[in-house]
Amino acid sequence: MFVPLERLVNLDEGYRRTFQVEGRSLLLLVLDNQPLLLIDSCPHKGASLSVATLSGNILRCQRHGIEFQLPSGIPVQAPCPGLSLLKVAYEGDCIGIDV
Repeated sequence: MFVPLERLVNLDEGYRRTFQVEGRSLLLLVLDNQPLLLIDSCPHKGASLSVATLSGNILRCQRHGIEFQLPSGIPVQAPCPGLSLLKVAYEGDCIGIDV
């Protein structure tokens, strides 16, 4: 089942917004004109990534400073699991997720 999150026309560079889908908090962001969808939780201690800083292609968790490379989600230096990236789906003029 397709769950729409946003209209494609709204996905400009720098876009960032959280969504609740089936009890999970998801973060949709646009980096290098590429939409990325991930679980809105740092794998280190569970902090929300909605307020993480983004410098180039590095997403830095505000709580403990853990950094992740985007779009891969791989941690930069810490022995930490990578980000949980989800596959986006498209239907009509919307981006979303298949659940």
